[in-house]
Amino acid sequence: MNYKLIFFIILMSFFIFPSVGYAQTAKIRTVVIDAGHGGKDPGAVGKKAKEKDITLGVAKKTGDLIKKKYPDVKVVYTRSSDVFVELMERARIANRNNADVFISIHCNSVANAPKTCGAETFIMGEHRNSANLNVAKRENASILYESDAQDNYDGFDPNSTEAYIAFSFIQSEFKQHSLELAELVQNELVGKAKRADRGVQQAGFLVLYKTAMPSILVELGFISNPTEEQYMMSKEGQDYLASAIYRAFCTYKTNYEKESVELQHEVVKTHETQTQPAVDKNHGVVYKVQFATRNRKLDNPQSVYKDLQNVDYYEHNGMFKYTAGCFATKAEANNYMKEVVSKGYDGAFVVKFENGIRK
Repeated sequence: MNYKLIFFIILMSFFIFPSVGYAQTAKIRTVVIDAGHGGKDPGAVGKKAKEKDITLGVAKKTGDLIKKKYPDVKVVYTRSSDVFVELMERARIANRNNADVFISIHCNSVANAPKTCGAETFIMGEHRNSANLNVAKRENASILYESDAQDNYDGFDPNSTEAYIAFSFIQSEFKQHSLELAELVQNELVGKAKRADRGVQQAGFLVLYKTAMPSILVELGFISNPTEEQYMMSKEGQDYLASAIYRAFCTYKTNYEKESVELQHEVVKTHETQTQPAVDKNHGVVYKVQFATRNRKLDNPQSVYKDLQNVDYYEHNGMFKYTAGCFATKAEANNYMKEVVSKGYDGAFVVKFENGIRK
């Protein structure tokens, strides 16, 4: 029995929830943008560029776009120059500012595979494969530049596969909103910035697990790929990448604030007992719970997912995404989403359709 691992898991259970609480408000008022690495920590290094410089450029461009569009939204940077900021401090900055959203920006890298390419967006969670684990290990290695890392992270070794088992115990109350934002960012990176799609993923990132709000980590592309490195170095490339994150934030803000209004209205209806009319999934706006993604279409999805209601699917980027339920309001879908999660579909989240088309 590994007592060190058990102790680490128990310790994490005490400080997994930061001291600054997060309460859902009706509006997005503050966003924290985190440019990965910095100062003595260069991050991944390509033939010409360093990750820390690319992330800072994209982070500041993203913030500028948000400030121009929403003067009432407070934009906070974890760093606005080439300085080193500890991973724990980045989360503290977000918590101190009572941020509604935390966006951490990074570049990916893989040794001896210069053709590997594409963008991917992560949320906090258990890694599902070795590739996700390797990304988390590389980003978490920033703590090796911290003089008091042993005290701050209780001896956590970012290169130890065993240590990441502890992250499987983390259940974030912000997962649904983090997933929504991550999907929006990934869709923009693929659709508008024309990046190869590596999907929305989960992994154990130290910079995310102590943030008390919906949080994502964006890997813009591979600095180890000469073509992507040049793109991410260029003004045009950074403009596209920043605008992709910005557009996703705008959509998330709109959806979130609309949802808040719907939830408030739903409170008034909680005591109503009338039978609701059937919802036509092909006309008007409806909400469903997405719970699975497959690379092939199932012949009879309802027979496979017998424990779910109204199982359906839609195709996106060559993948088949499966949904359950069909509701007139997002509040109703949110309630059913909790039931879906309780049945073991941990990554389930609510999606919106209009006239049968995913929005």
